[in-house]
Amino acid sequence: MTDADVAAPDAALIAFPDTPERRLRRALRQLDAALEQQRVAVAAFRSEVEALNGAVAGLGASTDRLRGALGDAALEAERARAASHELLATADAFEAAARR
Repeated sequence: MTDADVAAPDAALIAFPDTPERRLRRALRQLDAALEQQRVAVAAFRSEVEALNGAVAGLGASTDRLRGALGDAALEAERARAASHELLATADAFEAAARR
């Protein structure tokens, strides 16, 4: 008798009985896997929050520098305005002197 003679056309897999203990173990493995995924996700979230915190701090520093630069520019603009008024007054005085 050979292997070909032993063909089992009626062969079928028999399901292994699923006991409550096996279901509980499977559920616990799935829970462990879910908790690990959650740990990874929380770590990634914390990393992103730290990166965002750094970006916001950098933005704050840039804002402070810009505020200082705008303040300096406003002072320079006021000095230029005052100098232009002084020059206009001087030009008016020269024009008035030239008319005499």
